[in-house]
Amino acid sequence: MVEIELDGKKVEILEGSMVMHAAEKAGTYIPHFCYHKKLSIAANCRMCLVDVEKAPKPMPACATPVTQGMVVRTKSDKAIKAQQSVMEFLLINHPLDCPICDQGGECQLQDLAVGYGGSASRYAEEKRVVTVKDVGPLISMQEMSRCIHCTRCVRFGQEVAGVMELGMSNRGEHSEIETFLGQTIDSELSGNMIDICPVGALTSKPFRYSARTWELSRRKSISPHDSTGSNLIVQVKNQQVMRVVPLENEAVNECWIADRDRFSYEALNSPERLTSPMIKHGGKWVDVDWQTALEYVANGLKQIKSNHGAASIGALVSPHSTLEELHLAGQLVRGMGSENIDYRLRNADFTPTDGVRYLGMPIASLTTLQRVLVVGSNLRKDHPLFAQRIRQAVKGGGVLSVLGASASDWAIPVANAMVTPAAEWLASLQSVASALAELAQLPSPYPQAATPQALAIAKSLMGGERKAVLLGNAAAHHNQASALLSVANWIAQHSGATVGYLTEAANTVGAQFVQATPGAGGLHAGNMLGGALKAVLLLNNEPEFDSAPGAQAVATLAKAEMVVSLSPFKANKGCSDVLLPIAPFSETSGTFVNAEGRVQSFHAVVKPLGDARPAWKVLRVLGNMMKVEGFDFESSQDVLAAIFGAAAPEFVPQARLNNACSTPFAGSFNGAEPCVARIYQLDSLVRRATSLQMTADARVSSVAVSEGALA
Repeated sequence: MVEIELDGKKVEILEGSMVMHAAEKAGTYIPHFCYHKKLSIAANCRMCLVDVEKAPKPMPACATPVTQGMVVRTKSDKAIKAQQSVMEFLLINHPLDCPICDQGGECQLQDLAVGYGGSASRYAEEKRVVTVKDVGPLISMQEMSRCIHCTRCVRFGQEVAGVMELGMSNRGEHSEIETFLGQTIDSELSGNMIDICPVGALTSKPFRYSARTWELSRRKSISPHDSTGSNLIVQVKNQQVMRVVPLENEAVNECWIADRDRFSYEALNSPERLTSPMIKHGGKWVDVDWQTALEYVANGLKQIKSNHGAASIGALVSPHSTLEELHLAGQLVRGMGSENIDYRLRNADFTPTDGVRYLGMPIASLTTLQRVLVVGSNLRKDHPLFAQRIRQAVKGGGVLSVLGASASDWAIPVANAMVTPAAEWLASLQSVASALAELAQLPSPYPQAATPQALAIAKSLMGGERKAVLLGNAAAHHNQASALLSVANWIAQHSGATVGYLTEAANTVGAQFVQATPGAGGLHAGNMLGGALKAVLLLNNEPEFDSAPGAQAVATLAKAEMVVSLSPFKANKGCSDVLLPIAPFSETSGTFVNAEGRVQSFHAVVKPLGDARPAWKVLRVLGNMMKVEGFDFESSQDVLAAIFGAAAPEFVPQARLNNACSTPFAGSFNGAEPCVARIYQLDSLVRRATSLQMTADARVSSVAVSEGALA
């Protein structure tokens, strides 16, 4: 530790730290633009000049290492005058367009100009103009004349997103930030560049000119997409979601969010929103009131139960639904006497599990891993923020190995890769186990011989202390999923690694916890999608896009006597008899459980659109009409209390979390590639987000494809 004096106060800081770090520890603010705690130090802007005793001139706080006994003054005349001079230079070419700038009201340059800028400029020359650039549907570079060349966006792409899509060309007043060769910005984390831009040079193209920042109400929420459980600030104007930005949480998403978390809000105001209940009458859809629709559903379910028995009724539920919705759906189905409920619409192996499958470690621990083996995942597209953490781990010396069906560009250095068809994954993973047994001088429990690639992966897993074997979406949806898990457990056990699932959706862990899976004698999703039911409840999913059979499932479900679709959108018209409008995550309160088992509740940020209602309320009323006991909840908090008890824990009880596999599926590969959703086809919200569907990642014809086809 080194002790310095900062504005008359003694501060102890680690040797090698910068003056800026000491100031942060002491709670002293030093004005800056280019410095960012998550990025490397560039010392471009010079706004953080401070007075260091015995130094001949002011020094940049972000790039000046601390030394024992150093005396720093951040508010002396020398420091203030230096900072004012820098501000004067920054404003020479900056356009006077604050009244129309989207950054107005939350602009660092605007804020610091109040304290350090002059009332008039000594420069009368013409301001420079930078040409307009089109870099895609998400980020606007229409006003790059505002750029102060802090290079935060450049460093973010290179260091965090892993793709250096922006760079600086030319020198002096001709310097420009651009993509070069007219390319677009295609990173799945690109929207974070908007947040870290300290001026209004990079702005949100969908949000552009739609509201002023001080007109927006800010409300906390949780992302309903992948299993990170990103913390969000949802910004609202006139009961309409206008913008989504990250809420910093170091343990979950740090200060970043993926683009689908940021821009999927466009779907909330989509013309495809279902705003009133609808019943198919004479082949045509008719708007009805809630009472009519619910009575129609209740009477239909009673009739089918009477004619065919309770076992002919089932529910296909989405892992993007809240914990409360999934719990009530299960209680409703079981209250009618059926065990037919499942969230595993894309799965092919339905072997009963020993516990709740989860990540196997805290999300933050991904950053510190020294050895990683990822099986069956296009990590960068399936889990952008997990990929970002593993990218940091590799930058810190970690070794990444991959087993998958394609050589996808993860923007991470991959040390060892086994690229094989999905049919050969089990054999390949067994080969890694055999190699590990050979290195550890143990008898191998598998017949597969160790290949050179398997040996390289095994050697990497034998090194390091913090290591993990992570199974991705394609591995979870594989026909031999449980067998893959069994081999992964053997590898982890004999290498000292942790085994875990990356888990596909916002509430995959929560769906398992509330047992949204078939009980004894119940039908799994494969059976139900295959036409084994007379009455089907579809909760927040579209079988055409969210299930392994795809369009075939729609044709099969259409043969059922009654299909009830609970959806925020006019979806499933091809197979449904009733459409009930439910509220998306922004219009309901609820809870998601992320990949590590963290329980995160949220409130509605706007009122439900039209006659839409929170799904938990719809299910509660259906339960009452079907005379199911225990459906007297007054709020979603009451439902949560029924799940956990008086107070919801921060994490799912550890006793329920278990990645062991005692009864692996013994069957052979059935020839079908694992069903995996593309990045912007994961759920009904991203599928209807206009800007996301214009990105490079969305320019594909199919919506649910094999992992092997992922680019």
